[in-house]
Parts: sequence; structure tokens; C-alpha cells
Amino acid sequence: MDDSRPMKAPVRELSPSEAERALALLRRFPTAFDLRAKARRRMPRFAFEYMDGGAGADTGIKANWAALDGVQLAPRYGKVAAPPPADTVLFGRPYAAPIGIAPIGGPGTAYPGAETHFAKAAQAARVPYTLGVLSGIDVEKAAELAPDVLWFQLYRFSNNDHRIGLDLTRRAQAVGVHVLVLTIDTPVRTVRPREVKSGIVNPFKLTMRLRADAMRAPAWLLAMARSGIPRFVSLNPYMPPNSSLADSAAFIRREQGGAFTWEEIAKYRDVWKGPLVLKGVLHPADAERAVAMGVDGLFVTNHGGRQIEALPTSIDALPAIRSAVGDKATLIFDSGVRSGVDVARAIAVGADAAFAGKSFLWSLGALGPEGPAHLINVYKDDLRASLGQLGCKSVDELRGVVARHPTAWQASDFA
Repeated sequence: MDDSRPMKAPVRELSPSEAERALALLRRFPTAFDLRAKARRRMPRFAFEYMDGGAGADTGIKANWAALDGVQLAPRYGKVAAPPPADTVLFGRPYAAPIGIAPIGGPGTAYPGAETHFAKAAQAARVPYTLGVLSGIDVEKAAELAPDVLWFQLYRFSNNDHRIGLDLTRRAQAVGVHVLVLTIDTPVRTVRPREVKSGIVNPFKLTMRLRADAMRAPAWLLAMARSGIPRFVSLNPYMPPNSSLADSAAFIRREQGGAFTWEEIAKYRDVWKGPLVLKGVLHPADAERAVAMGVDGLFVTNHGGRQIEALPTSIDALPAIRSAVGDKATLIFDSGVRSGVDVARAIAVGADAAFAGKSFLWSLGALGPEGPAHLINVYKDDLRASLGQLGCKSVDELRGVVARHPTAWQASDFA
């Protein structure tokens, strides 16, 4: 399903002073891992562990990175003299690059005000931003900040015949959200040991231990002073007035949980009139079933290694899913993206775009509000250089690049 509504604004040109600042940041932080190192030094320990850690011993995170590193692309020379453009089209809408900000649950715990900074950066750069339902701004505010690029993610709220989820869907439709994303890969919450060891508990409580940790991070404290303690404000209309943090946490525990069933996905397909995407698909049979029932796209992701360590890496599952659905679905790669080269790898082996979540939190931890815009530029510039190096004149030509992918799952592996 296409969303052909025109963009309201082009990519904003930088002023000379902004361009100079962008160049200075590029010299200091040329990669996502440079931002990660800065964020570790600049943030409260609990905030960094929340943004950076995964399930178990982080084996899933490391596996995602290792599998991406193993994908090799064969260049063809004598064709491209300069870095080509990185623009692309997703669900009928033009974007400046096949790079997006993935949905993140409770990003304000990592950096207060995160959602506002993500939305502004994505709108200015004209790349997709997926607002998570558990965020510190509501979908209406996000639509004001990012009208041309906003996607919206939902978890399962099954009580009262999905009263909350379906109403959120209607609200998203009313404010012009372009893509609805249903997350299906969180049937249960699993343990993230780094969070637990840092003092984070569920529901979140700002204990004396966490307060002492925050006191050692003045930039983070200032952000908290400006934005306030994170609340999941899209859910405010469904909670009693003046609910406390504890009340809100209890409400979410009662209302939200489990994974969408296929019957429930069909219900949302009937209500939502725009492109519908499922996030968390790793099995070709699930991909085929989703497409057969009218789903337009799939996030191929293992939840960034944050749910369970034993899953296939996202990049290794991607080719078999592309083979299963052909050109019937838009595939978004997610989990482990650290560079424009990773974006190129993902597209070469089957994706239409690649989204990142963790690294955008690193960017905020390192640089505050200007971090997301900087990281988008890092990814975009690296992708353009990769296109030129591989002999591609456009993003579309990446699909013809010969790729060596030794750890990819085969269709027979899923039988």
C-alpha cells in the first residue's frame, strides 16, 4: 500500500555556521562508536546501561555486529566518479536516505526529551522516525514536529477488545502518521542484566541510588530539568486524571502485554488505511502469512538482541525472508546498524532500508539535542561513499551488488 501524500518541506539547508559546526562534530565523532564512548563517560550509569545493554550477556548484540561484519560486497569500478545521492522511496513516499530511527520503548529513561530531538532531526533530514507508543510525547505532538516522516509503533493492548490500541490507531490516522508498526516480538519481557545491576527495576523508580548516579552527570540532569521525569503521555487519555508514576506503571502492566495474534493483526489491518508493518519477523513462514493477509512491510529484527540471545541475527534471517515474499513487501532491516556500510550491506542482501535505535540513543548521550542530526549525517555520508565505492549510481543499484554472506540462513533451515 502506497502513501503518496507529498512532502511538505525539502531537506533544510544548513547555514554557514551550522555547516561549520557539523564539520567540527564529524572530525571529533566520525563513527557511531565514537558517540558511544562519549555517551558512556557523559551519562549516568543506569541510563547508559538501559540504552546499551541487551538480554543475557549481550551475546545477541555482539552476534548482530559480527554477522554484519561478515557480509562482504564485491565492487565494480569504472562507473561512478563521485558519491551518488542516497534518496529512496518507501511505501510510495520519498525520503532523503534509506535510513530511519527505529521505535524505542521509554527513550526518555536514557535521555530526557529524546523523542522531541529525534522527531526534529528526522524532519529536518527527511528520514523516517518511528515514535514508540511508550514515549514522552504523544502522537499528536510528534506529528507537529515531524509531519512528513512520522511512523507510529504499537504494542499490544488487548483488554476491552483492543480499545486503547484501536483508538491510538485512529488518532495516528487523524494526525497524518504515514506508517503503522505493530511490534510482535515481545510476547514476554525478558531480563536485561545490565539494567538490573545498574539499579533499574520494573516499574521504574527514581531511587536514591539512581539519584546519586544522576548527580555525576550534569548534562543529563539539565535535560531532566527541562523535560521532566519521563511519562508515557500517549496513554494519558486512558488513565485516571492526575495518575502518579506508580499508577501509570500499574496501568501499563494491566493493559499491555503479549504478542499480537494473527486475528488481532487482521483487525488492525481493517482499521488502519495506510501502510501496515509488522516488527519482529524472523521466520519466512510468518512473513508469507503476513503478506497474504495484507501487511505491507516487515521489520526483520531480533529486537536488537534485547529479548533473547538465541535468535538468528537479523542480517542472517533477511535473505530467506526476501526470498519468501519477493517484491510483495517492503523489508526494513533493524538490529546492529552502526554505519552507512551496514545500511549498504542490508540493502544488498534484501532490505529496502535500515533503521537504528541504540546508536541514536548513543548520539543523544554524547552530544545532547544535536546528536541525532549528526548521526544521520554520519550514516548518510558513509552510505553515499559506500555506493560510490561499490560502483552504484543509486540505492536501487545496491540490490545488484554481489554479496558474500557465509552465515545467512537458508530456506531449508526454516523447514
